[in-house]
This record gives sequence, C-alpha cells and structure tokens, in this order.
Amino acid sequence: MKIAIFGRSNANYNKREITLLFGKICSRSDVELHIYKPLWELLETMLPEGYVSCPISFFTCGADLDRACTLFLSLGGDGTFLDSIPIVGDSTIPVAGINFGRLGFLTTAKVGDSSGSIESLLCGRFSVEERSLLELNCKNDVLSVPDSLPSDERGALYKYALNEIALQRRDQSILEIQVNINGTVIPTYYSDGLLIATPTGSTAYSLSIGGPIVTPESKVMIIAPIAPHNLNVRPIVVPEDSVVTLEYDCRGNGALLTLDNRSRILPKRTPVTISKGSFPIRRVAVDNSFIEALSQKLMWGQDRRNNK
Repeated sequence: MKIAIFGRSNANYNKREITLLFGKICSRSDVELHIYKPLWELLETMLPEGYVSCPISFFTCGADLDRACTLFLSLGGDGTFLDSIPIVGDSTIPVAGINFGRLGFLTTAKVGDSSGSIESLLCGRFSVEERSLLELNCKNDVLSVPDSLPSDERGALYKYALNEIALQRRDQSILEIQVNINGTVIPTYYSDGLLIATPTGSTAYSLSIGGPIVTPESKVMIIAPIAPHNLNVRPIVVPEDSVVTLEYDCRGNGALLTLDNRSRILPKRTPVTISKGSFPIRRVAVDNSFIEALSQKLMWGQDRRNNK
C-alpha cells in the first residue's frame, strides 16, 4: 500500500496529532510513503528521530507524483484539499482530507476522533465519490500555464477548479459582465463579480453570496452574481454540460480571475470559456451523509424548536 501525503509546508500542525497519525500509518507493515518534500522538511522537526520506519520517497509537484499510489492524504483543511487538485490532476488517485483545519467540509477524517476514521481509511473501509471539476479555456497567452505545477507556486494558474471559478473587481469600479450560455446571451450583469460553481462548491463561496445548496451528485453548474447592482438579479442553475463564456468591461484596471484559491489578473474584454472538466476528482468519504455534514458543519436546522 503506497500512500501519498501532502500538506502545506507553513501549516501550524498540532505535534501530538501529527505523531499520532504517523504512528497509526506506520503500524501497518505493508505501507510505503510518498511524501510532499516541503512538508517532510517540516515533519522532520516534529517527529522523533527514526519514528517513521517505513520506506519513504518524495514528490514536489504533479509531474513527479507516483501514480501507483493507492491513496492521497491531504493534511489540513479545505484550502489544503484544494491545493491537492493540481498535484493529483487526472491520476485517478482517491484523495482523503485529514482535518487539521477548522470547518473542513471537504475533509473526511480527523485524528483522534471516536469514530476511528483514520483506521477506516488505512483498512480500506471507505467509499469514493467522483466530484466534477470546472475547466477554464482562454485564447490569451497570459493564462497559458503547464497542466502540472508545484502547488505553492501561487502565480501559476492551473486551469481546473473543484469549487468555483470567479471573476471579481479589483478596485471601486463595478464590472459589466456579458454571459453566453450555449450560444444564448443573457442580460449583462452589473456587479462586483460573477461566480460559476460546481455542486461541491455550492457550500463554499457560492453559499456566502446567496447561491443554493446543491447535493454533490447533482449534474449542474451554479451561476451567481457577487453583490449585483440591481435587486432582481438572482443565481441561476444550468446543466453541467453547459458551455459558459464570460467577457467583461469596467472603468478600472482589470479584474481578478480566480480558480478555487488561485488567481490571475484578466485583461478587459478577454473572453474565457468555462465548461465541465474532462476528468473528475475522486474524493474519499468515510461518512457519506451530505445532510449530516450540513447539520454538523453549517449548523443547518440549529433551532431550539427542533430539540424537543
């Protein structure tokens, strides 16, 4: 069993939890570890010398990730899970988020919890969900980047997103955003920006700007304006195989194009096309209840009238 392990090299991990996690992993005799090199340099300062006794190899980006790995562990919160996407890419390796963060909506297990979720992962007692990605295409060379890049190169723009792709203003000027859906032009949005989200992203940025909650298996995209300047503008849900083209104008100095937690300045009147990604991300789930996750993590239904 070869396990890839990824995490941010500047994260503030709890030493006790890190030691406990690697103790559980290394208790298996058949494990090989494939660790993100910058993370290992941090872990060496936290773990006792010689504590990790199983074979170790390293990767620094998606290009040198060993595709023979059977599991990819993301150590952190949802942001770290999103950082994993450019590395895992189309490798089909299932990704499990180990929650060292706060909310952790994408994460599936936590060290030291009473449910034994780490043990379930290591024993293969989990399900795998295929989560759709969004894919960005643009003819402008300023956005052309390799498909596989080190996750800590924040200037690089990986063209796939798990949560959302958003176009946002950079200064006080509002954006005039033209949207074309499958060849049909809809009325111009005058707003601070516009967001295209997946069902996975419906509980992220989209939710905070008034978008609907969508179950992960739904085959849709959400189009939601950010602070629209007219009251009759509402989010719209379209089929996931839709092709959406965005183009904008403004009085200011361009707009910020973001894909999950990566961004780039997009020049005015530069059209970008957003469609369903050509491959999914395989997310590991130990507990498959989306409704229970909403209740626990977003406190859905927390009302004293429901606690009879």
